Formats: sequence, structure tokens, C-alpha cells
Amino acid sequence: MKPVIDHIQITVRDMSVAVPFYDRLMPLLGFDPACRTAATIDEHEFQVVEYSHPLLAFAITSPRSAFEQDSINRRKPGALHHLAFKSESRAEVNRLHAELKSIGATIVAPPREYPEYTPPGYYALFFKDPEGIKYEIVCAEFA
Repeated sequence: MKPVIDHIQITVRDMSVAVPFYDRLMPLLGFDPACRTAATIDEHEFQVVEYSHPLLAFAITSPRSAFEQDSINRRKPGALHHLAFKSESRAEVNRLHAELKSIGATIVAPPREYPEYTPPGYYALFFKDPEGIKYEIVCAEFA
């Protein structure tokens, strides 16, 4: 088996806040807006919006009503710590930095090399969505 991810589904607290943000974010990450689908399954208290790409499907989903008020914390067991998207160049990381700010992302750490994480050449930026879910854009150009 090859270690390739087919799809990722992330539960957000408020779909009315998350959907407009992800509708602006996902095209920046290479997802075609025409490949966006949405569904509701009432008997499971489930809404989903999926952004499809030939290499990966990414979806956001609603929480069960019992969990709607739970806080998001990436250090809770079972939680997503952060998700990194691979960039093709440092210039692309820099361009995305400006575009992320323009769509309302919270920049946690601006583009720079992060030698404390890996050998020199690891260039990344970190940001959070409106609910505090953390993401990374990385370009790893190892010598």
C-alpha cells in the first residue's frame, strides 16, 4: 500500500461561518469551485460541504448538536493538531500569505524558514480558520 490520503473531513462548530471561509480558501489551495458539493442527512444531524480534487477530497462537517458548544482545541485526544498543504515554491508560500490575510485567516506565523522543525530548507507559514483550526502551507527545499 502507498501512504496516500484519499479524503479528509474536519468537523467545524458553525457551518454558517465556516462555509464562506472555506469557499474562499479552497480555490487558493488548488481546488476547483465547480467541484464543490454539499449534502444534509437530517437523521444523522449531519451537514457536509466537500471540495474535490483529483488528488484529495477535503470536507467540512457540522457537529452533532450535543457538541456544538464544545471548544476547539488541537491538543485534545483525537483532535487534529494541524494540517499542512504542500506548496511548490517559496514564492507561492509568500503569495498565499497575502491572500490568506485577505480572506480573513488568522496568521499564526508568517512565511520563513523553520530550521527548528527539520533541516534547513523548511519554509512555511501557519494560519488558523475563523474557528481556530490550524493549517500550514509548506515548501520543503532540502539541499
